[in-house]
Parts: sequence; structure tokens; C-alpha cells
Amino acid sequence: MATILVVDDELGIRALLSEILSDEGHTIELAENATQARAVRERMRPDLVLLDIWMPDVDGVTLLKEWGGAGLLTMPVIMMSGHGTIDTAVEATKFGAIAFLEKPITLQKLLRAVEQALVKAAPPRPAPAAAGLPSYARPEPSGLPAVPSHGVNLSGHMAGGGMLASEQSFELDRPLREARDAFEKSYFEFHLAKENGSMTRVAEKTGLERTHLYRKLKQLGVDLSRNKRGAGG
Repeated sequence: MATILVVDDELGIRALLSEILSDEGHTIELAENATQARAVRERMRPDLVLLDIWMPDVDGVTLLKEWGGAGLLTMPVIMMSGHGTIDTAVEATKFGAIAFLEKPITLQKLLRAVEQALVKAAPPRPAPAAAGLPSYARPEPSGLPAVPSHGVNLSGHMAGGGMLASEQSFELDRPLREARDAFEKSYFEFHLAKENGSMTRVAEKTGLERTHLYRKLKQLGVDLSRNKRGAGG
């Protein structure tokens, strides 16, 4: 997971983005103006910056130019604005921003932009050594492992003599976000079945707070009624 700096003068925006991105497993640093953002950048190099354009002291594009001129723009920056124009977005891109999000920012657009930015910023992984690997896992000449196009199968686990989850097939030839959602849905359904629908125990098992867990399950479309116990969770 990544360390993300959120720079916005609106408390509500900072709180909302922090909650969403923390729920995704990221570490969040917050700044309400350019001064605080500079202090965070001096202390560390975040993996990603979400930077508001219109701020009362120094606007986001000016801060972006400042970081670029000082050699501090070593991380991807996504600009945000509720009053932005195409010209503003183009200008921000010219000075080093990799994306532009228009407020109000939808959950889907936020997560997609963050995911794409982090993928672009990640260093390439070295190809695995072929020695000792079975033939189907050895790298192709391109350096990429040969992965079956149909997907991978994950078998369910046994508990109390019964199968908690049937065999699941996860298609690999699909957008990363969709593949992750499919896996997470099966993951939570497995734990709900294992804990007889107890939200308290599932929250403990998965390391999520109950409020975050409820929101995550609703987002994934998990049917909670199917796993409800008579006594409740």
C-alpha cells in the first residue's frame, strides 16, 4: 500500500478522501494549505499527492511548479478542483500533474485514478528466475510469465465438515479493479459464512472497523441477509 498526501483547504474533502483511501489500506498524510504541504514534502516523499488547485494562500498549480523547479516532484500528482477548466487541467499536466479530478469526486473515479497513478509510479519488477520453475511458469521471451488467459481457481475451505465457499474462478483478462472486487467479494462472503454472519468477528478477522466493513460489503454487493444469525452479529 502507498503513502498518500491529500492537500485541500476544505476539511470535509480531506476527511472524506482520508476515510476512503485509509479503507483501501493506504497511509494518509493531510495538509490544508501549501505551507503544510511543503512541510510534509520536506519530511518525506509520499508515493502520491492529491492536490487541490484553488487554495487561499498558494494555489495548487503554483505549488506544483515550485516542487518541479526545486527537483521535489519525484512522485505522481493528481490535481483536484470544483471550478477547474480544460485550460487549467492542461496547464497542470504541462507542469507535471498526471491526472485531473473534477469535484465532486466519485468513489469510482478516485480509486481508478489513484490505482493508475501508483501503477505508473511503481518501479518495474525484475523477471523471476526460470531455473527450477515448472515449464508453464517459466518466462516467455518477452520476460513476462505465461499466465493462462481463462483465470485462476481458488478452492473453498473446509470447516465443520462442510464447504464454506465453492470453487471460485477469477478471470485475469479484465480490469484490475473488477478483478479485485470479485476477489474481495468472495473473501468477505467466505468469512461471513465461517463466522455465521457475525459482523463483530468478521471485523476482527479482517482488521476492519465495523462501520468500514459495512460500507465495504455494501459497495461490493455482498448479500448480508444470507449469513445473518438469529441472534444478530
